[in-house]
Amino acid sequence: MDHHDTKFDQSDAGAQSLAVRFEENRTQLRAVAYRMLGSVTEADDAVQEAWLRLSRSDVSDVRNLGGWLTTVVSRVCLDMLRSRKSRREDPLDTFVPDPVLTRMDPEEEAVQTDSVGLAMLVVLETLAPAERLAFVLHDMFGLSFDEVAEIVDKTPPAARQLASRARRRVQGASANEGDPDRHREIAEAFIAASRAGDFEGLLALLDPDVVLRADAGADVPAHATGASRLVRGALTVVKQALTFTKLAPHTRVALVNGTPGAITVVNNQLMGVMAITVTNGRITEINILADLNRLHHLPIPA
Repeated sequence: MDHHDTKFDQSDAGAQSLAVRFEENRTQLRAVAYRMLGSVTEADDAVQEAWLRLSRSDVSDVRNLGGWLTTVVSRVCLDMLRSRKSRREDPLDTFVPDPVLTRMDPEEEAVQTDSVGLAMLVVLETLAPAERLAFVLHDMFGLSFDEVAEIVDKTPPAARQLASRARRRVQGASANEGDPDRHREIAEAFIAASRAGDFEGLLALLDPDVVLRADAGADVPAHATGASRLVRGALTVVKQALTFTKLAPHTRVALVNGTPGAITVVNNQLMGVMAITVTNGRITEINILADLNRLHHLPIPA
């Protein structure tokens, strides 16, 4: 074997070990990207871009590869958020981020306990890109403000200010209660009442000031039935819920971002995902994704 072959073997082995080390960090990188972007496909794109940058970089001097990769993925997400802000036209009050769906399985639930709710992601969508990054990286992943400052190209005090502004906005977000069994009972009761067209039953489950946000995507005209809408107040929400009664037989409980919600599946096609937020035993927020173009990319949990 001549020395060219040896050199090839060494670089080949190096690339393999780099790939292994990247895979060890993939779950964490995907979690960061998903919280930054609220989109499953865009999060995967950002992680893929981080891999391409890693494969083109000399990281022999990098002591903490996980930290290096988190920085790269965060910068990629920041660029994506900034370009999205300039092109997004849909009103944010009816935008629902991509949900993460998993089976109703006690072990899965344990894995999902640190997941981020859709209600939280809806609020994160309203933040400026740098605020969102500062909040996600510092408050959710524990990065220092020195590290955050380097990524957003600001001073540490300015990074602290960004996270603080974001935190004030996020504090208003509905937070789920901690009891998943009670949450599941409420989700099941809501589906059953919708199926039966039970007006009083639905009303009893809702907080008087409940908010329902339904995102049907840009392809459905605003005047059409099932168009995107934001409605407030228990009576209005019940009337809205009863318009979906015909789909109720196809609706079942599933874990939506780690908490019990509902999915509607017709002929093996995902037609809708509903996340509910429960506070003090009542539903305070309902977020529905009914955008068929985006639902098409989501796996249906078994």
